Amino acid sequence: MSVSRKTKNSHHFSTPQSLSDWLKPRLPSDSFASWGIKPGTKNIHNLWLEISQGETFLADSTPPIRTVNVVTVKIINKNQTLIESHQELSDGSVRNRCRPLSEKMKPNESFKDAIFRAINEELGSILKDGNEVSINIVNGSYKEKVEERNSMSYPGLPARYVLYSADVEVNGLPDGEFCTEEAEEYPDSEEKRVAEKAVSVKKHFWKWVSSDSVHS
Repeated sequence: MSVSRKTKNSHHFSTPQSLSDWLKPRLPSDSFASWGIKPGTKNIHNLWLEISQGETFLADSTPPIRTVNVVTVKIINKNQTLIESHQELSDGSVRNRCRPLSEKMKPNESFKDAIFRAINEELGSILKDGNEVSINIVNGSYKEKVEERNSMSYPGLPARYVLYSADVEVNGLPDGEFCTEEAEEYPDSEEKRVAEKAVSVKKHFWKWVSSDSVHS
């Protein structure tokens, strides 16, 4: 059964501060205070950007439930799958990942377009140095599922992840471990000024593992 992506935010938040004021009475105070302070977490500026870009939707509840549509790109090579082992963040902390490439989907973005964008944004810095890149989505590998769990990025804020995944073949990637740098996401705009205060990913670290060890 296909998972519906139709949802919308109940409120408009003109600034990160207005979002913070709305969230504060709806979340455990100790959890909310840890955002951007506890290593590996994001801050209110990150969440505001996600909402303003239409990548995240908040339900009007206590606590609010954050719904995110995510594309998971399982890049395969024979019997191996590429996973992101960890990330180096702008605040100097390291966030462990141990999962395939994943990216929040944009509003009205197709599954295929999201795959190509995710590969370009997170692996583009190393693919640009190689030969012509070919990307092939493996027929019959597409899957959908919903997971509900607490968010590591935003402690105290429950999350509902609508996950769309597929196996993908990409030529031109190194055989061993490697790292890539995150491309700048925002042009010169209000979002860019907010992004400068957000916790961002500076480097992605990748490695190949046995496909049998990667959960679907």
